[in-house]
Amino acid sequence: MSTSKRNREAVLRECDCEAVMGEGDHLAIDNRQRAVRLARRPLESFLRRVRDEVGFRNAGVTICLVSDAEIARLNETFRKKKGPTDVLSFPTVARRRPKRPPSEGGPYDRRKGGEYLGDIAISPATARRYARKHGRNFSSELQVLILHGVLHLLGYDHESDRGEMDRVERKLRKRLGLA
Repeated sequence: MSTSKRNREAVLRECDCEAVMGEGDHLAIDNRQRAVRLARRPLESFLRRVRDEVGFRNAGVTICLVSDAEIARLNETFRKKKGPTDVLSFPTVARRRPKRPPSEGGPYDRRKGGEYLGDIAISPATARRYARKHGRNFSSELQVLILHGVLHLLGYDHESDRGEMDRVERKLRKRLGLA
């Protein structure tokens, strides 16, 4: 789910994540939960693959792994929905239209650097429950959520785009081996 009503600093304060400011080639995964053990390096590697696949090599993203209680609080604060969700995205820029990857006909200039796309909050506990419920691997579930969150940062919104985000996400899942 994408939430674009607050700026990045406010989101990080709400999320209790460290404000890891950076321009350009900034990617960070900040594990702020302890309920689910996970390896951060493979997630960082996958985030770099996603960024490269969508063609935003110089863009920055921070992912904050949070508890169910924290993501439920964020969900209530920003979406007015009760309970935990698996992923929330906080783009730095509210886009009227998605910023399409070059692979989808987008005009993005790869030489242009320094853009910070935004922040993503993921609840590993909720992700693990969803993975078990749907018979999926937990590691793959986290990767799907990273991809999903990045697409929201680019301006895609499956709640209002008549299937566009779903089509792009399916293509990218295949390319990234998540089909």
